[in-house]
Amino acid sequence: MARRPKRTTRTFAEERQTAILDMLEHETTVQVADLARIFGVSSVTARADLDALASAGKLRRTHGGAISLQRTLTVSVQDRRVNVNADAKRAIAAVALELVHDGDTLIVDSGTTALEFVRALDVRSGITVITADMTIADYIDESLPSISAVVLGGSLRKGHRYLYGPLTQAALAELHADLAVICPGGFVTSRGFMTDFPQMAEVKKGMLDAAARRVALMDASKISARSMLRFADIDDLDDIVMDRDPAGIIAATIAELPEDRRPWLHLAAR
Repeated sequence: MARRPKRTTRTFAEERQTAILDMLEHETTVQVADLARIFGVSSVTARADLDALASAGKLRRTHGGAISLQRTLTVSVQDRRVNVNADAKRAIAAVALELVHDGDTLIVDSGTTALEFVRALDVRSGITVITADMTIADYIDESLPSISAVVLGGSLRKGHRYLYGPLTQAALAELHADLAVICPGGFVTSRGFMTDFPQMAEVKKGMLDAAARRVALMDASKISARSMLRFADIDDLDDIVMDRDPAGIIAATIAELPEDRRPWLHLAAR
């Protein structure tokens, strides 16, 4: 009698991945938390299954799951950017984590670099995150039960999943945090930290004003990136965390400042 082939870890992974593709035939999107529950595996294993399918060109990864390549879906700007410079963003988040202490209250900006930073916070305790970013709030709700979240009110910028406007500014005016974590859209020499959306510039300013310490997280692609509106000068920040500093532009700009106004520049080892 022929022996049945031994079931291996690889076999189980292939079966889960086939099931995931079957799900995407009907649902257009799947979430890591749901897959972990359905298959009885860890979130790490569920993410690995999605990463394998994405590498094979079978689906597209998003911040908390994946979407079908075969069905129409409106995808947020954050989801489209989640895999851009991902290694740099993770390295930046790891360095920025050293600025966070147990029990801190943090104001966290919008964007994929901010999301990577929040993902790293699970090693800290007693953290409260204040944010206007719905993706970050969703992630905390689904994956970081030990972290408290405060969501700022305001108008939703469709397609970007963050809140802005007078209600957001009014909430920030009543708050105080230990650390504001800001993610610029770009840095322009002689101008400063930039963004493209006028109302978001106001939100970023409000976040900086509401914190005792202020840090900018920025990968090297943001240097001289096209942006329209300045929201902060370099000496408005206490710390700048980058993966690398192309041509030493940030270091040279800092060196031009009086010593008592110079932010700390932290470069992530990659």
